[in-house]
Amino acid sequence: MVSELGYSGGAPNTSDPLEVKLAGEVQKLLLPKDSPLCSWCCMAARSRMANVLGGDFYDFIELDDGCQVLLVGDVTGHGLHASVVMALVYGFVHRAVRDVCDPHEVVSALNRCLRTFAQRSEKLDHFFSATLFLGIIDPQNKSMTYVNAGHPAGLVKRNGELLRLPATSHPVGYFEQAEFRVDSFQFADNDRLLLYTDGVIDSSNPQGEMFGTERLEEAVRRLEGDHMAFLDSLFAEVRHYLKGQPLFDDCTAIVIDFHDVFIQGER
Repeated sequence: MVSELGYSGGAPNTSDPLEVKLAGEVQKLLLPKDSPLCSWCCMAARSRMANVLGGDFYDFIELDDGCQVLLVGDVTGHGLHASVVMALVYGFVHRAVRDVCDPHEVVSALNRCLRTFAQRSEKLDHFFSATLFLGIIDPQNKSMTYVNAGHPAGLVKRNGELLRLPATSHPVGYFEQAEFRVDSFQFADNDRLLLYTDGVIDSSNPQGEMFGTERLEEAVRRLEGDHMAFLDSLFAEVRHYLKGQPLFDDCTAIVIDFHDVFIQGER
């Protein structure tokens, strides 16, 4: 698990550098330091923040029944307020998935929570929103149920081809009576799953041209190596494309390589 800082030089939303630093340290504690070790896949994550405080979040959560929760998301905005909402969303989902192992119920409850806070302030209501991908994988049959709430499409590399897991619903926090559709996906041996935030594809070069979905998909098809080498190469390509331009949004990606064997009892 690697976390990087790529400062954009933008001023955080506070005048106290010490408070910003402490808030950043707390935020780091929320996110996982290491990827889970299991017999059926290899997982890794990388997050490169545009500032001391970020709005991206991710996690791997193993449930009591052995199922694996995948979470990646991006709250609206940047800076201190985004980090506060990020902590709220992250904590809510982290607790909820242990009580209710159902992506639809978890995301629906999160939406109600965010709308409750949004209604308390017309000035700040739009900050209580986020895109997210929440998936639950059953390692026994390598199937995943998921909700993609307005998030960039997940990518599955299979035998050199790409399969996409597009948004199934609106982002959370925008609508009172939002409907969140659950979808499912069946993984195969040696599949590679990539989930990422929009900072990856929105990164721009000095000419203002974004890295974009096409370049990302081409890179996913082309890049080889294990899960860690893949992330190294992917982030290196994004940095090269920037040509010295600062990041203006957080970049986060998680990758899962599915093994062709499952060793019962080894988790």
